[in-house]
Amino acid sequence: MSELLRTLQDYGTCSEHESLAGHTTLGVGGPARWFFHPDSVESLSAALLLIPVEIPLLPLGRGSNLLPPDTGFPGVVLDLSGLNHIQVNGTTLSAECGVRMSRVTRICADHGLTGLEFMATVPGDIGGGVVMNAGAFGQQVADTLSRIRLMRRDGAMQELQAAQLEMSYRHTSLPYGSLVVSAEFRLAADDGEAVRGRIRDMRTTRGRTQPLELPNCGSVFKNPPGDHAARLIETAGLKGRRIGGASISAKHANFIVNEGSATSGDVLALIRLAQQTVKKQFGVSLEPEVRMLGEEA
Repeated sequence: MSELLRTLQDYGTCSEHESLAGHTTLGVGGPARWFFHPDSVESLSAALLLIPVEIPLLPLGRGSNLLPPDTGFPGVVLDLSGLNHIQVNGTTLSAECGVRMSRVTRICADHGLTGLEFMATVPGDIGGGVVMNAGAFGQQVADTLSRIRLMRRDGAMQELQAAQLEMSYRHTSLPYGSLVVSAEFRLAADDGEAVRGRIRDMRTTRGRTQPLELPNCGSVFKNPPGDHAARLIETAGLKGRRIGGASISAKHANFIVNEGSATSGDVLALIRLAQQTVKKQFGVSLEPEVRMLGEEA
């Protein structure tokens, strides 16, 4: 047992050489050197003070937008799923980073609040949603986000207003090395049944058009200005293309699915193939939406 493992176990649950394949929606990835699940925000703050600065950190929610390498992650993976407190005060909703976005939409419907219905179709947590300014169906996090709380590498807390985050399409500017701990949203009052109806419609559309029956990481590429990544990939003739155990979905070309035995290397090879082919045929550079680690980055 390593000294760091013993240290972190005082502040939550910690293991060594934990496979990341079980913690990503794609089902790929090698082992994390340390996998730490803090008991609380306070435990996370105390633990960060004790992790040497030369050891890299990887905050992890559901792992729905993540492609870790087959070689694994050489630092501490911070499993933030336990930070899942949520509170509603009038039309203001506050949620910790580990709250599932699908849970947020249920709470909104119960309280008659609108503005976050799209989160019902995003398989991730609030922390990751803020980091990437997640969005769908014409809505995005930036539309209703009012402020966030961050934790710096030294464990200190910092609050930032949404206007300070320079949010744009699938992008949020955060201080280097900081972790999103919680977020506050200013929503609008609406009829709860109307909110549930919109959520149902979005989920129906998503289920009809996306390959939800197989492990995937959501949209692989950002849509280029004035176009759609899926259209470009399909027109390039890559829909259904397979490498190893991964394939570009025959249902939606901006999805790569794990057909049961995929590796991160297989997924990466398909990403590179799509980028190179689309660039050659259309002169368009596809920018990944999925977060790639290690050499993949």
